[in-house]
Amino acid sequence: MIKLTRIDDRLLHGQVAFTWIPALAASCLIIANDKVAKDEFMKLTLGLAKPVGTRLLIMSLKDAATFLNDEKKNNQSILLIINSVKDAYTLAVDVPQIRSVNFGGLRSKEGSKLISKAIAITEEDLLYIKKLTSKGIELEIRQVPTDSKQLVESLIESKSNT
Repeated sequence: MIKLTRIDDRLLHGQVAFTWIPALAASCLIIANDKVAKDEFMKLTLGLAKPVGTRLLIMSLKDAATFLNDEKKNNQSILLIINSVKDAYTLAVDVPQIRSVNFGGLRSKEGSKLISKAIAITEEDLLYIKKLTSKGIELEIRQVPTDSKQLVESLIESKSNT
C-alpha cells in the first residue's frame, strides 16, 4: 500500500530518510525515475542514503506502475518518490491507488515561479497540476510530516492574485 507519493527533485535525502520513513512506518521506498533507473552510480549513491531496514527499489516509471498495481508484490508500506510533476501525473494515470501527492521539493529553475519556500513550478508543471486536480487527486505541500498541509491549488491562486 502506498503510504505517501512525494515529489522531491532531490529524491532521497535526510528529510526523507529520518522524518518521512519513520513517520509513515514505511518498509519500502520506491524511487520511480527513468533516468536514475539506468544510472548505476546514482543507484549506488541512493542506496547509501537509505535507512537500515528499509527496502529500496529504484525503477522506471513503467516498472513502478506495474509493481504498484500487482497486489501480490504490493503488500508493503510504501513511500513512493518521483522528481517531477509530470512523472507524478504519469504514475497517477497508471496507478489508481495514487489519490494524493505531496510536494516536498522542487528547486527553482529557469522559467519557474516559487509558490512556497521549497516549491517552484513551471508553466508545464501547472498544466500537469491542473490535470491531476481534474482527476480528483489531492495535491499538498509539506516538507516534513509535522507541517500542516497546504493545498497546492490555493498557493497557486494566491500567487496569481498578487
